[in-house]
Amino acid sequence: MGKTVQQQRKGILYARVSSKEQEKEGFSIPAQLKLLNSYARDNSMQVEKEFIDVETAKRSGRTGFSEMMTFLKKSSRSSPEPCPIVLVEKTDRLYRNLKDWVTVDELDVEIHFVKENVILSQKSRSFEKFMHGIKVLMAKNYIDNLSEETKKGMTEKAEQGIHPSFAPLGYINVESNGKRSIAPDPALAPLIMKLFEWYATGNYSLLEIVKKVQEEGLSYRKTQARIPKSVVHKIFKNPIYYGDFVWAGKEYHGTHEPLISRELYDRVQEVMVDKGNRRTRHQKHDWALQGLLSCGHCG
Repeated sequence: MGKTVQQQRKGILYARVSSKEQEKEGFSIPAQLKLLNSYARDNSMQVEKEFIDVETAKRSGRTGFSEMMTFLKKSSRSSPEPCPIVLVEKTDRLYRNLKDWVTVDELDVEIHFVKENVILSQKSRSFEKFMHGIKVLMAKNYIDNLSEETKKGMTEKAEQGIHPSFAPLGYINVESNGKRSIAPDPALAPLIMKLFEWYATGNYSLLEIVKKVQEEGLSYRKTQARIPKSVVHKIFKNPIYYGDFVWAGKEYHGTHEPLISRELYDRVQEVMVDKGNRRTRHQKHDWALQGLLSCGHCG
């Protein structure tokens, strides 16, 4: 009598990491994928697809998670096979908030939390779901606490006069004695200084300044894209270039090297106001009854 061949089930992998966690051994995307692929092999599963999210301070969206949800919804509707299997390292890798939990819970999927040795599906007992719910709440609390501590740390840096975020155009992020700060960009700082000096003369419009500085080579460091007019306007309004900076709605005096004097900054603000007033005075209006009515005395 022949042996029954068990059909190999298909599974998808999900891995998530933040940039800070990635620096720690065992948290990296390759480490998570290695663990999940090994688990799939040991349990005779065929890995159908991998979804990955790498979060940074600038980009916190979860594209991989959204794509996985779309994939699972399509699979549930079109596949005659049992519910899809999702392999993930542990609870806090899959969920960041309660909304994520509800979104996943609405799908007919079987989730394997590999490090926690837990398998959860719609067929799981109520007690198992309850215990999992507690883990989700704990993960949510951990993320909230981490966010609070991060904001607290950044505010402390700001109070010390250290710009706590990414360097604006004309500066670069540097690290000294274990502390990150900003310093003038050798390539772009001179162009930012020229930008203020040119506009302070009052001889150029904002558009003329943009064209002039583009010809000089002012562009985004990473993409080399040209700086638009709106960004130049923001540069002129940013106090960081004379030594101060705004963080969480409050202005601080920075310890970084200023690119211009406060006097030059104030002069640029005056020119901007003056040019704005002149535009308003000379602005033409198309009145509704223009050309249809005339004065009875002067015509």
